[in-house]
Amino acid sequence: MLEIAPAFVDAVLLAQETGAAAGPTITKNGMAALAVGLAAIGAGYAERGIGSAAIGAIAEDESLFGTGLIMTVLPETLVILALVTFFVG
Repeated sequence: MLEIAPAFVDAVLLAQETGAAAGPTITKNGMAALAVGLAAIGAGYAERGIGSAAIGAIAEDESLFGTGLIMTVLPETLVILALVTFFVG
């Protein structure tokens, strides 16, 4: 992640030296990609706890399979909504 820092600093310094008008350094597509990536990271973080809890519950009582499956799929809707936002926006 720190690999992009020098490029960002160079762009800022170049803009200051040339007196260019201040504008966003990240494009609309870049912001959308960042949103999808952060949504995917959040969903993965949520699923690590939900998945292990669901497996433990299913191991004790097999009738909880449906509930465990639904709870495991719920965080993925976050990524799906982020992808919809990416393609609509």
